[in-house]
Amino acid sequence: MSMIRTIAQAWKIADIRKKIIFTLLMLLVFRLGSNIPVPGIDRDILKEVFSGNTGLFGLFDLFSGGSFSNFTIFALSITPYITASIILQLLTIAVPSLEALAKEGTEGKKKIAQYTRYLTVVLAFVQAIGLSVGLFRQAVVNQDFFSISVIVLTLSAGTAFLMWLGEQINENGIGNGISLIIMAGIVSTIPTAIHQTWVKLMAGEVSILSVILFGLFALIVVVGIIIIQQGQRRIPVQYAKRVVGRKMYGGQSTHIPMKVNQAGVIPVIFSLSLLQFPLTITYFIPKGGFADFVNTWLSPNGNPGVWIYGVFNIILIMFFTYFYTAITFNPVEVANNMKANGGFIPGIRPGKSTIEYLNRVMTRITFVGAVFLAAIATLPTLIQQFTALQIGFGGTSLLIVVGVALDTMKQLESQMVMRNYQGFLK
Repeated sequence: MSMIRTIAQAWKIADIRKKIIFTLLMLLVFRLGSNIPVPGIDRDILKEVFSGNTGLFGLFDLFSGGSFSNFTIFALSITPYITASIILQLLTIAVPSLEALAKEGTEGKKKIAQYTRYLTVVLAFVQAIGLSVGLFRQAVVNQDFFSISVIVLTLSAGTAFLMWLGEQINENGIGNGISLIIMAGIVSTIPTAIHQTWVKLMAGEVSILSVILFGLFALIVVVGIIIIQQGQRRIPVQYAKRVVGRKMYGGQSTHIPMKVNQAGVIPVIFSLSLLQFPLTITYFIPKGGFADFVNTWLSPNGNPGVWIYGVFNIILIMFFTYFYTAITFNPVEVANNMKANGGFIPGIRPGKSTIEYLNRVMTRITFVGAVFLAAIATLPTLIQQFTALQIGFGGTSLLIVVGVALDTMKQLESQMVMRNYQGFLK
């Protein structure tokens, strides 16, 4: 109710209403483009390609809202941009020149964003060649150089257009454009999933009790995601008073917000990418001992593979949660910045003691976030395995959708506060 009330109030403000309409129109363009097929592709062969278990390709198809399996102009979706962003973020830690660039403020961030765009186009071009010459080669009608070139350029241009579309939403709309595009792709699969569930319910393949239980589980998961996403440990920080010239600075109290889920959905995506990789290989080698082994022991549809897959998924998610949190939150840098500005945590000595304290706190709250992410990502697989419910979205999708919705509402509320603020004097 609070979200609906906020949207209703925002709609009354002309400037924000224009931004909301612009965002919706851009997402409409995305969905229209997701239904424009790439030329020169045999649709019947394409259906056969995606008739079985496609492994990692199923994850790509989910993020693209079905564009990948239908091989439309947005088949690559925004995944090359996500990959490029992660690569640049990791390189920022490893390469000193990029690390210095990231610390230069707004100009440095603009430069890194420019590098990300260039790398996105390169990755999109490489992936487009791989799909045209490799995965979808049998579905290409004319396999000459010109036809392949048209397909590659169309796919690359589609990703570049989506990247531009996301940036337009950032500048003229509400919310993070790239995140909203991913969310729109995921949400677009919900009506199809509901229809499939309804058909199975009418056919007697799924009981009404299973549907109700799944609905309750989804509701609990959404509430849990909101609590964890919003949860944070606030470390109090006190700044000592200091005199510079004739002015006195410091003396105020503030805090360091340490989020429970600092890594977001990245650990789940990394884990799924590794676990789905063997299944993806079996797509190219459908027969043989390797395929049988993977389908039996490492597949979420196998027995006892579903249990082994679940255990590995939990271990990998927890590992990547700690790994990515260590990259995004640097206790040494935070402690040094506090010390340089005369800040300290009450009861903790500046320097090494502060670093150890921040490490200890982050380790504890990250464990809670890692366990929650592992549970969210693993339980839907088990439920679908034992209830025969084939819902088109799972824990990863819910994490993304709920997280993006929360961030968008925060931006909407902050813009409303800025426009309604009248100051102390009228």
